[in-house]
Amino acid sequence: PRYRRYSSAERRLMLTLAGLECLKRGGIREFTIDNICAAAGASRGLVTHHFGSKDGLLAAVYATMYDRTLAGLEPVGAGLRAVVRALVSREMLGREGLNAWLALWGEVANNERLRAEHRRHYATYRATLAAAIAAEAAARGCQVDAGLLAVTLISLIDGLWLERCLDPDAMSEGAAEAACLALLEGFLGPLPGP
Repeated sequence: PRYRRYSSAERRLMLTLAGLECLKRGGIREFTIDNICAAAGASRGLVTHHFGSKDGLLAAVYATMYDRTLAGLEPVGAGLRAVVRALVSREMLGREGLNAWLALWGEVANNERLRAEHRRHYATYRATLAAAIAAEAAARGCQVDAGLLAVTLISLIDGLWLERCLDPDAMSEGAAEAACLALLEGFLGPLPGP
């Protein structure tokens, strides 16, 4: 049989994505070294080699999930309506992705390495949303505490994600978007956009 040599970066990515797929499929109980290595076509020793431990791999998976969320903030220049739409899109509200978030959030409380990863990414998430809110408020001449409004919006989005995960029929993308816009427009007035 022919074997392909992967670079360190390629192998790390393969293991991270395999770990993410395990979380999506069955939560933290599926996030086992055996399952991850089988999905990645890798040996058990590569997890330790590339991540130091299973917790290191879990932190890498968490970073990947947050990177995808932060990529949803790319339309910041297009305005808050576009940001909200990205954060409650089908990609973000999909059942499998939400399963992975629930598993990760459950581990944050008990895993110091994951908690540090969360703090780092959450700070970026909050600051990016606060900057978008501050820019919108300044353009409208509104006085708002952009940081507090960003935290409130994130809390609402997290709650909508949780509700969607527990009962997918209870919260549509449109209803989630309307809830977020109602919050923001209560402070900023009607937000332009399609």
